Amino acid sequence: MAAPLYRGRFAPSPTGPLHFGSLVAALASYLDAKAHAGEWYVRIEDIDPPREVPGSSAAILKALEVYGLTWDGKLVWQHDRYDTYREAINQLRQQGVAYPCTCSRKELAEYHNIYPGTCRKRTDDPDTPFAIRLNCRDDIITFNDEIQGEQRFDMTALGDFIIFRKDQLFAYQLAVTVDDACQGITHIVRGSDLLDSTPRQICLQRHLNVPTPVYAHIPVIINPDGSKLSKQNLAPALPLDNPVPMLLKALHVLHIPVDDAMLQSDPETILTHAICHWSSTKLPQILSILELSLPSVPQH
Repeated sequence: MAAPLYRGRFAPSPTGPLHFGSLVAALASYLDAKAHAGEWYVRIEDIDPPREVPGSSAAILKALEVYGLTWDGKLVWQHDRYDTYREAINQLRQQGVAYPCTCSRKELAEYHNIYPGTCRKRTDDPDTPFAIRLNCRDDIITFNDEIQGEQRFDMTALGDFIIFRKDQLFAYQLAVTVDDACQGITHIVRGSDLLDSTPRQICLQRHLNVPTPVYAHIPVIINPDGSKLSKQNLAPALPLDNPVPMLLKALHVLHIPVDDAMLQSDPETILTHAICHWSSTKLPQILSILELSLPSVPQH
């Protein structure tokens, strides 16, 4: 049987329970997949053990189930995929586009953390601890974002980025790119806070000779101080006893019509309604939405 034309995914890190901002992101990617008669996968991005919060993975999966966001296929855990990441790094090093780097954060501070290419010509592994960086070759990366429009990034400004850390952990940019390719992901709908990760991932895709998905970056939900609503900022966990009000609030963010009568519905019915009314073109071309500007959560 031929693979579906559309494969989307939601890839949370187990650094805390899902909150309202992550619900909006999960819901947007789910609706986009289902509105295109596609498949929607879930991948737990657990490659950074020092940042993990015990029990978070189970809490995330439970919340998705409670809110009716059922994934297709097998759940993927990044901790099972280290051999695949090593193969990708070996491939990049053999191609001569990845190199060891001994530079410290202190040394890079004077360059405003934009990597100046100090170790670009290094080929042999040094005796001291080192990271591995990708040589972006000062490319210009352009792509059309389905929500944010035409994007152009000068990789000279972003700098060569780390794909394997000094502490022997695989970097996010490498793992997510490899996994998206291995899972055959065709469309990525995620928060605008990851917009500048996209050119880095496109660089990797080109070097690894894998397809570039279609990207759509939704506005993120922010606090009054401008910070992203996040686990790190102690955003409250999604309520599991009564998911409908928060689900309707998320639909408001995504410009899907809701009414008070839907408070008496269940998540499955609401999601069916949302799939029929979903369109990424309805979303504003903005990077963030103030959480306090949203309507209060109604109750039954």
